This record gives sequence, C-alpha cells and structure tokens, in this order.
Amino acid sequence: MLHPVGKLPAAVYWRRRLTVLALLLAVLGGLGYLGFVLLSSRDDDATPAAAAATGAATSPARPPALERVVPSFESLSTPTPPAVLAAESVAAPAAPAAPAAGDPCSDDMITLEVRTPPVVAIGSKPTFELLVANVSAVPCVRTLDKGLQELLLLDAAGARIWGSNDCFPEASTDSRTLAPGETVAFPVLWGGLTSEPTCTAARAAPPAGAYLLRGRLDTKISADVAITLG
Repeated sequence: MLHPVGKLPAAVYWRRRLTVLALLLAVLGGLGYLGFVLLSSRDDDATPAAAAATGAATSPARPPALERVVPSFESLSTPTPPAVLAAESVAAPAAPAAPAAGDPCSDDMITLEVRTPPVVAIGSKPTFELLVANVSAVPCVRTLDKGLQELLLLDAAGARIWGSNDCFPEASTDSRTLAPGETVAFPVLWGGLTSEPTCTAARAAPPAGAYLLRGRLDTKISADVAITLG
C-alpha cells in the first residue's frame, strides 16, 4: 500500500490515491450536512406545535434579513407641515393716515358743483357759477387758478358745444386754505355762442333744446347739470 508497484512512476499512483480519498471525504461531508439540515428543519416544525399544545407564549418571529436592513413603511414618519397661521395672527393692513390740517385738498376732500338757471334764452349772455366746497374735517389748501377752472356745454348726445377756456382763457394764481365746510364760488360768463378749443371755427348761437353743463377744477369733475336753451 505504501509502496505501490507497477509500470508507472510512483507519483502517479499517489495522485490517484489522493483523488479517491478526496472524493470519499466530499461524499461523507455532503451526507453529514444533509443530515444536519433535516434534523434542524424537524426541530423548527416541532417547536410551534409543542408551543400550541402546551399553551405557552411564543416569542415573536425574528424579522427577515431584508426588514432588518430596510425599515417597513409603517415605521416611517412623514414630516408634519407647518401650521397655517391663524387669521387673527395675520397683521391687517394699516389704515391710511387721516389728512392733517394744512395738507393739500385732495379730490376726495372737496366737492365741485355747477350752478345755472334752468332755462337760458337763446342769444343771451348768462353767468354760470362754479362752486368748490371743502367737505373734509380739517382745513386744507387747494389751488384755484383760473387756468384750472373750466365749464363745458354739451348737447344731449354728449357733443361739445362750448368751453369757457376756448376763446377767452383767463390766468390767475390762487392757492387758498379752505376751512371745513367752506364753499367758494367763481362766476363764469358765457357769450351765448358755440366755440372749440382753437377758437378758429365760425361761432354761432346753438339751437333751442336740452343741453348739459359740466364743470372742472384741474382733475376734479362735477356732475352734469341740465340746462334748456329756448
């Protein structure tokens, strides 16, 4: 056995013996591992049955390897969005400051009115009035220059018939303080003829009928007042 005899070299016979020995060991190792697996599975099957039969509490099963690495969605918590501010906590916009005494009179602080006879004879030269009143609670300053004052005569369709600044515009410098409730009146003479801004077109007495008279003080516009020419 230890000294093989044959035609081939001794190393060949030793390699053959080692190969057979390795195969034998591999078969024995595989049979042993198979037996161990069978015994382990039999013990795992018997454990739950024994626990159920005796009524003993069993420990929870160990989570699979994947769950130990990646947590379940149930264990994840989503961030809570920031709470919406309550309506009462939102600062309300600041109210505009009330006008102070001596401030300029805005259009909201004054009223503008046209005063005219209800009926004007054709060919006459009536005098109209432009009235400016301070309706605020404080004194205020308003520029009342003649160049900022204007009266317009319109027909029933709204077409322009005459303007007080067309042919004979006046110029003046008049900035005054109006007391609360104070009204100032400015007379405006109409020559009884039509006109246009350049005062180059022929002028004539408008025909009898219903018309409207409108006043303006810079950016402030009055309501229209009905007037009849007859």
